[in-house]
Amino acid sequence: MTADVETAALRVQHLTRLTRDLTERLSLEMEALRAHRAQDLNEGMTQTQEMANIYRRESAQVKANPAAIAIAPEPDRRALIGATEAFETVLAEHAVTVEAARQVSEGLVRTIAAEVAGARAQGVGYGASGQAMQGDGRAVALNRTA
Repeated sequence: MTADVETAALRVQHLTRLTRDLTERLSLEMEALRAHRAQDLNEGMTQTQEMANIYRRESAQVKANPAAIAIAPEPDRRALIGATEAFETVLAEHAVTVEAARQVSEGLVRTIAAEVAGARAQGVGYGASGQAMQGDGRAVALNRTA
């Protein structure tokens, strides 16, 4: 095996290992969210972010220069393709799970904010026309971003 082929093989093997590790991390996060243990995500959040950044950087380099891995042995490239397909499947499931958790969280925040605003709106007094004045709901700020 020449040095170029060996370098390409090592690069593909590294990217395959990274892809599988990131897939495993995302699977663990999904399991925690589905089991209603969101607090378990804090432990590995930094590691997941670092792995995702490395994966993004490495895959961008491969996309920019596909010839760098084109000479890698066929079994290594097939392993990378398989790992990438599994990663994309888990990533899509992860996105759905995170979106569901976000919607639940935002619903809870909206409900609590409405309850607080309703409790504060009582007893605001009467206007000049003798009609009861509406309460000012601006005292409760609701951040709509997640």
